[in-house]
Amino acid sequence: MNLAGNLFSHTATLNLFDSGANKVKWNNKNRPNPNPCREQDLGKFEVTTRDGQSRLGRLHTNHGILNTPCLLPVINPNIRTIEPKEMWEKYGIEALITNSYVIWKHEELRNKALERGVHELLEYPGVIMTDSGTFQSYVYGDVEVGVREIADFQNKIGVDIATMLDVFSRPDMKYSEVKNAVDETLMRAQESIDSANGTMMNGPIQGGLFPDLREKSAKEMSNFDFAVHPIGGIVPIMENHDYKDLVKIMLAVKSNLTPNRPVHMFGCGHPMLFPMLIAMGADLFDSAAYALFARDGRLLTPWGTEKIAELEEWPILMPSVVGISPQEVRGLNKEERTEILARFNLEVTLQELSRCRQAIRDGKIWQLAEMRSHQHPSLREAFLWLITNPARSSMEPLILDDVSASREIGDQRGDWESSWDWLVYSQTSPRTGSESWGGPDTYHRPQIELARRRLFARWVSNKPGDVIIFHGASAPWRDRIGHLTDRLANTDYEIFVLTPVGLLPWGLEDLNPWAHVEGPDWLWNRRPDLQWIQRELKRLGIEDRKIITFDISNTENLHENMFKKLGIDEVDKNQNKRLIGQMVDKLTVLCNLDNSDAQSICYDATFTMSRTERIRNMIDKEGRHLFSPRLAEGGISLTADGAKLLHSKRNLVIPSGFSDEGFNFSPGQGPAWIVVNDDAVPFIKQGRNVMNGFVLGADPWLRPNENILIVDKEGDLIGFGRSSTTLSEISSFKKGIAVKTREGCP
Repeated sequence: MNLAGNLFSHTATLNLFDSGANKVKWNNKNRPNPNPCREQDLGKFEVTTRDGQSRLGRLHTNHGILNTPCLLPVINPNIRTIEPKEMWEKYGIEALITNSYVIWKHEELRNKALERGVHELLEYPGVIMTDSGTFQSYVYGDVEVGVREIADFQNKIGVDIATMLDVFSRPDMKYSEVKNAVDETLMRAQESIDSANGTMMNGPIQGGLFPDLREKSAKEMSNFDFAVHPIGGIVPIMENHDYKDLVKIMLAVKSNLTPNRPVHMFGCGHPMLFPMLIAMGADLFDSAAYALFARDGRLLTPWGTEKIAELEEWPILMPSVVGISPQEVRGLNKEERTEILARFNLEVTLQELSRCRQAIRDGKIWQLAEMRSHQHPSLREAFLWLITNPARSSMEPLILDDVSASREIGDQRGDWESSWDWLVYSQTSPRTGSESWGGPDTYHRPQIELARRRLFARWVSNKPGDVIIFHGASAPWRDRIGHLTDRLANTDYEIFVLTPVGLLPWGLEDLNPWAHVEGPDWLWNRRPDLQWIQRELKRLGIEDRKIITFDISNTENLHENMFKKLGIDEVDKNQNKRLIGQMVDKLTVLCNLDNSDAQSICYDATFTMSRTERIRNMIDKEGRHLFSPRLAEGGISLTADGAKLLHSKRNLVIPSGFSDEGFNFSPGQGPAWIVVNDDAVPFIKQGRNVMNGFVLGADPWLRPNENILIVDKEGDLIGFGRSSTTLSEISSFKKGIAVKTREGCP
């Protein structure tokens, strides 16, 4: 497919290794050879960790399990700037990509590959992906090989992941031309899969800059038995720094593509782009840039490209340049200089991918993308386009500074904008850890928007009186006003806290992200904007009530000043009433209970408390331990008795299949149900996790990391836990965990 540049020279001198055996003997002293995956797992992809649409995954192949996101360095079989064997042993690179068309066209390479296989040809034991020649057709106008011939050749030389010969679509092509490219690629799909004879196959997604064609390509290519889906036609876009178009393409493709296959950004190898693309769901990257840029004296960095001719110090000190200065490297001959710079570029690229993988584990990939967006003007433009969607309303009043200015870019999102919901509704919330303030971008983090949308959809006011807005201090607010809210529990006032990311009902005062924003003091000391507060309250279902703001930055005489401002006498404390109100809010917002059901369940409940005066356990009036709020992020966990009680409140039909009714929170319908097949039932009852492939149906409001009730085909409760997936993922994945079971219900 479209590798980043015309790396291969068809007439270059061949420099092959000698081997008298049919099977090459690898040097195992640094790293053992990979083991083939289990036969039944070949071609399957599973997700092990997620942060929204970004994910850590495992692709099962004949030459080991490929951990994603990862880089596939481009290898020229004629000119090896860095030996593939060294990439495996020294750098731990699990996969690389080379060009099957170049091997096919070069007689000596072709014969060697057919006789001994591509792994021996390249002296590499890991996963090998091959391109088909499509990019050469883009560069030269045509290729000599046929669709069946190149697929069959890739199978015969033993590649792990082959690529069909698709039709490249350039960004300057007319709609009719791009449509023909998409249609022709679709026509070639099954023919290519058949000719590959069981070899895992890439199914590229074309469509140029036309959202409907990208959507068509993604949806229809998903129907074929491909193992990986590269996004094609993006090299010219990246060469021109048209990153806004790249983001549009990514959204249109990923939101319409089956999620159970990795997505490969064909020809994308610049580390500057990794965080944003990974945050939107990219899994694989390939890079010829590490070698091509080195030959031109250029260095890759996470913030752009540097020229060694202009450097006195290394921008990043990588292992390849320790002990040698840029001046000394400039004095080397071209071959030696290119090798050192290629190693530097490869090491920087691998380092940025490592940083992205850790960010996924930490739930910080979006923040990393924010930070990187400030380091190149075209990347910043793309990021602003992504986060400023005119169709969105929940965060509109919070937009400030350059985010507001971005609306003057002059671009209309048009057909692209619906994909933003796909990105938002895949987020995990609440999540552990803080939200570090990153300027106005913070307001538009998808996980924050998800939390706000859920609050607006599900929260219900239980007090008819005036509204009190506390402001002027950061969490934990219970340390300042906990005893005051115990007194106000005996009144009809509805209490909120003003936070940098919106109003928070007092019953949810410890909930992430509102209670976990780290930033400067001025974030909390800003004067309340009453017009904004009124709009925020309206979204929460409160209108035409008196609003009373109260600054809690100074705790001296706090109680006296509060009741004086209210014009009422101090009332007695009623901690239990306040705690009941808190549990009602948590059950309504986080467990999707109908508000009246939540109040009935919590009526006359008692609580065990932590030493910091937070609820540890809720015991109902019958003495059953039902729920345990999570202290780390303000979420809520079910007990067996709690799960049984919530299960009994269900009055909907048992879900069948995976009908996606659009993105919504279905307020009041209770926790989502997942229906498993008979084979899984005895294992779930023993507390085993629900695995993908054993689920028959699920409610459409299922979200990652939410409380889930697991039932059999008759609707009987067999377990409960927390979801690991989205509805579209659970309907398509055949491997990996769908629900982490907390406890089985025999």
